[in-house]
Order: sequence, then structure tokens, then C-alpha cells
Amino acid sequence: MKTTILKHSSSWRLLQSNSLQQLSRLLAPVGGLLSLLLIGSGATLAIRYGTASTSAEAPLPLTTPAGMILTAPVNQQPDTTQPKPSYWRPPADAQIPVGETGKQIRYGRVLVAHTAKYLGPNGSVRHISNGMNCQNCHLEAGTKVLGNNYSGVFSTYPKFRERSGSVESVVKRITDCFERSLSGKGPDSNSREMKAMVAYMKWLGTGVPSGKRPEGAGLVKLPYLDRAADPETGKLVYAAKCQSCHGSKGEGVRLPGTAQYTYPPLWGPHSYNDGAGIYRLTSFAGYVKNNMPFGATYERPQLTDAESWDVAAFVNSMPRPHKDQSHDWPDIRTKPVDFPYGPYADTFSEKQHKFGPYQPIVEAKKATGSPVK
Repeated sequence: MKTTILKHSSSWRLLQSNSLQQLSRLLAPVGGLLSLLLIGSGATLAIRYGTASTSAEAPLPLTTPAGMILTAPVNQQPDTTQPKPSYWRPPADAQIPVGETGKQIRYGRVLVAHTAKYLGPNGSVRHISNGMNCQNCHLEAGTKVLGNNYSGVFSTYPKFRERSGSVESVVKRITDCFERSLSGKGPDSNSREMKAMVAYMKWLGTGVPSGKRPEGAGLVKLPYLDRAADPETGKLVYAAKCQSCHGSKGEGVRLPGTAQYTYPPLWGPHSYNDGAGIYRLTSFAGYVKNNMPFGATYERPQLTDAESWDVAAFVNSMPRPHKDQSHDWPDIRTKPVDFPYGPYADTFSEKQHKFGPYQPIVEAKKATGSPVK
């Protein structure tokens, strides 16, 4: 079989190209290519934890809705003009230790991928989150390059964070995600679930030196626009690229027969709250650029920088749960330029801090000696 595939590889590429051209022609009358904006949903392909198991049961498979066409965008080619960084790659499953430690790591991975099944509103273990999964923000169970992965978590924590004004542990960081992105509350620090997620993140950081943040960790920060990000323009991008999966009301789509989303909600009562890191536009725009719509990567982005800023502005302009953040950023001088709630150490409005333009805020911070983030 392997020999046959190699022998006819050129024919397969031609067939694939012709099929994509036919697909584009068919879709042209109804608005062109229907791309999928997918925040780490259960439709992820080739995910490495498909055979992972816990001591209790195997995880749900990450399925793809019937009939979905999963291809790279037509005519998108990687940028070969610049040398590629040496990006982090997750350790192989073969490196998971045997015994109880290995079971703990695998359970942690399952919890990240299928949080709602175990810890959602109808979770089998506890009911402490909103129905989204951790991997809706930390793609491919926290393993995707520039997809908000966990590669640098264990190597950089504990660390001081300006948002809380204190030194935070990995446990505190996970709890924050549950309280903000999952709009709930974190598992008890001594619970099996918390220990499993910590063990999984520690394993993902295998080989990463203490204090180092690997290339490809976190999210890219896009160059600032010379204007404010525009929710109205972003609404058009959303309609063309995103709502076919996430819905015209951002409500998402549930996986039939389960408590999980195939496509997570982007706003509304079951989405992330306004205290989540992704609610900051510089984070969301960079997230979108290298990961959305479905199939996009840092090598083959599908949206321009401006489209990424504008669609992020539209999504984050829509209603969502509110979190009391009155105790965040005790030193207001350290607030990021895109933090959307005052008070500020400058005279710019909340609207400008939320949507930009950001460069005037940066210049004002530099002039007063305030840190720029």
C-alpha cells in the first residue's frame, strides 16, 4: 500500500488540485469559500490523544461533522522568504511514563480536551464550568504551535503577575482560566483533577529549561493598526468566515448527544467572560491570525492582519458574562494598552483602550516611564 501511494502521489496531487478548483467554482455563487472559525473545537484533526485513556474510561473521540470538507485554503503557500524559527514541539506519547504518573498525565490531557464532559454544567465529576473546553482556547489540548499552547507554563511558573499583583503558581493560573475563560470556578487544589492537569502541563514542558519560554509558545502579537479595530467591518468578516459554524448569534453548536460543543459559543451566557485573557484584543487578534478559520496555521494564515483585528473587535463587542475585576491590576500603571476597563494612569478612554488605535497609548506610556504591555 505504501509503495502504491508513493507511486501515484503526483496523480493524487493533481486530483486534489482539480477537486479544490471545482469546489471553489461551486461555492462562488453563494459567497465564495465558506471557511470555519473554530476555537479549538472538537473537530480538530490528527489529534495525538485519540487513544488516551484514564483509569475509568476512554475519552470522547474528537469527531468532525459529517460532510465537512477539511482542506488547506486554495493557493495559500507558506512564506519561504524568512528563516523558520525552531519552534517547540510537544513530546511524543512514547515519553509518557508508565504507572500512576502516566495515568495522571493522560487524565490531565483528557480533562483539557473534554473539560465539559467531566467538569461542565452536567459534568460526570463536578459542575464547575460553562460547557466550553480548555482546548477551545489552548488548541489541540495545549499542543499547537502559536495556538496558546502550554509549552512554557511549567518552566515559567511560579512567577509574579501584574494582573494580581502577586506571585502565582501553576494551580493559580489554572484556577484563573476556570474563573475567566470557563466562567466558573477552579477545581480544588488537592483534587485529582487539578493534580492531573498540573502533571500534564509539566509533561508538556519536558526538556524546556527552567525560566525559558520556548519559541512558538503563547500567541503572536500583531502589529498595531493605524486606526481603531472596527466591529462593523469585523461583523462582515464573521458573516463570511465564521457564522456557518458558530452561528449568527455566536451561540455555537453542540455535539449531538453530549454536553460538549462541536463549535464553541463566541458570545452569550455560555461563552468566556470579560475577564478572560482572550477578551483583550491584542491577544484575540493574534490568536485569530494564526489559527482561524479552521485549517489556518502560522505557515498558512487565511485572514489578513486587519481582518483579524476587526473580527476580534466584533466578537468582543458582543454581550457575555461579566466578571468583577476591581481587584485586578493593583498598580494601574501596569495595565496593558488594550485593557478595556479603567481607571487608567493616562487620559485615554475605555473605548480607545479596547479597540485602539493603540500607538498613541504606547507613546504616552513611554513618555511617563510606565511599562508597555
